[in-house]
Amino acid sequence: MTIRVLLADDQTMVRTGFSLILGAEDDIEVVGEAKDGVQALEMARALAPDVVLMDIRMPRMDGLQALRELNHPGSAGSPKVVVVTTFDDDEYVHEALNNGACGFLLKDSGPTLLTEAVRAAHSGEALVSPAITIRLLKGLRSPRTAAPVGSGLSSRETDVARLVAEGLTNAEIAAALFVSLGTVKTHLGNIQTKLSARNRVEIALWAWRSGLAEQ
Repeated sequence: MTIRVLLADDQTMVRTGFSLILGAEDDIEVVGEAKDGVQALEMARALAPDVVLMDIRMPRMDGLQALRELNHPGSAGSPKVVVVTTFDDDEYVHEALNNGACGFLLKDSGPTLLTEAVRAAHSGEALVSPAITIRLLKGLRSPRTAAPVGSGLSSRETDVARLVAEGLTNAEIAAALFVSLGTVKTHLGNIQTKLSARNRVEIALWAWRSGLAEQ
């Protein structure tokens, strides 16, 4: 399956560089390039990409507002959004993750991480840039040190949520818990339903805020 990607960045050189990197991959196709947030929304709705690589600082509408519009309640078939920026700013990342971004990537992360970010967002198997996201998710945790009462997670589901928050992929979780990959995916589906979480990032947010990831 080819992953269809929309690039949204106001810098032509950045869009060109990303397009060359992603276009060299057999399973990724760049279907459009937007130079601001308004155009990104228009192209996302017209082209229905699987993944949008979204810059933050853009004219007319910034990437965070465009992200909110794409993930507006009631929106159907919204693409997965990875925020790609020059600025390693905690406030930006908090807002991006809280509004449904599937990852946060710095522009100088390199070609390998860029392609991994696209595949990860498409498959939902891993948080992007664990060193960044985990550091920031720690800052969102509450003083509590136990999972919130009423979460409804089983003991094994709680283990899976904790490992997601620590940045492990599905395969790594399966190895750590001595279960099959299919079992991990089943647990993740149950966790998302019970927590009303849209993606792995929101599961990780829940785990860090509850203090679960420190246990």
